[in-house]
Amino acid sequence: MRLELSPEDAAFREEMRTFFTTEVPQEIRDTVAARQELTKEQFVQSQRILNQHGLAVPHWPVEWGGRDWTTLQRHIWHEEMQRACVPIPLAFNASMVGPVIAAFGSQEQKERFLAPTANLDIWWSQGFSEPDAGSDLASLRTTAVRDGDEFVVNGQKTWTTFGQYGDWIFTLVRTDPEAKKQRGISFLLIDMTTPGVTVRPIELIDGGHEVNEVWFEDVRVPAENLVGELNHGWDYAKFLLGNERVGVAPVGQTKRVLAQAKQYAGPLLDDPLVAARVAELENELLALELTALRVVADSSDGKPHPASSVLKLKGSELQQAVSELVVDLAGPGSLASGATPATSDLDPWVHRATPAYLNLRKASIYGGSNEIQRQIIAKTILGL
Repeated sequence: MRLELSPEDAAFREEMRTFFTTEVPQEIRDTVAARQELTKEQFVQSQRILNQHGLAVPHWPVEWGGRDWTTLQRHIWHEEMQRACVPIPLAFNASMVGPVIAAFGSQEQKERFLAPTANLDIWWSQGFSEPDAGSDLASLRTTAVRDGDEFVVNGQKTWTTFGQYGDWIFTLVRTDPEAKKQRGISFLLIDMTTPGVTVRPIELIDGGHEVNEVWFEDVRVPAENLVGELNHGWDYAKFLLGNERVGVAPVGQTKRVLAQAKQYAGPLLDDPLVAARVAELENELLALELTALRVVADSSDGKPHPASSVLKLKGSELQQAVSELVVDLAGPGSLASGATPATSDLDPWVHRATPAYLNLRKASIYGGSNEIQRQIIAKTILGL
């Protein structure tokens, strides 16, 4: 099945393609294409360029920087951005806390936070997961106790991606320990420079420093930083996670890596088994792309389509499958311990193959593990 764009949408695609390939610095796009880690400065520079041209948060309300685009236009924007190796706007800002504040925050919070959030003047971190409260997020134990005009926060968050860069952290906290666990949770915004906040790095299996632990020890947070109603944080978290799961099916990025893999394969594509493996991945990516369009079209009013769990599940599986293909094509050289492009004659993509594969083991865990997604699908879609 192939989608044919209208002349208007085809022109829109060309507009996006031209912008992404001419306005975002080549150095940044080369870093993404090589599947290397971006610096904080590269993230910020790229997002500010997009925001300057109204392309950082098109899904937000128009009054806060959004664009009144159709669902298909938003899909094209996302697809062309990934195709051009442009960094996706920081998810914690653009797809998580920004939409929550826009939908549920006070007018003062919107005026204070939304513009700098879109422009990455504030780098947001996500304070959800805790030890023993990852996929079972409602078991979280970080507490916030009201004390006059403040909350006093104590507890720990973990797997905080890019927490070392964070200016603020949006946090789920337990404000009613006597209520049913989902009912006693609130959504709190915390300045990470506040006394009592400590960030500790976690080194990953690929040697990178991408995630962190965040500790809160008698952290005093103004009550005005509570988003929405007290003890309604679980509702806002479900709204946020629905947006996150749509975003964790990076069809364009996975298609790009698969296209690179075909180039790496060269004459190996003449092998029927390799050709069949590539064809199967291409077909599954097309099916995922069509599903993504349907999910985005049906997600509204803070109630994401339950098939967003299908996107999370299948998107992560395909990311991992493509990364495994690249490792197989790279062969034993990709496992050379300590070898770098400066110390060996192997191509740079060979050196990057195994670290990228190892790093993407996380894709089936974050945003709700794939096991949890299967439970959601069984309950909300299949009615089991």
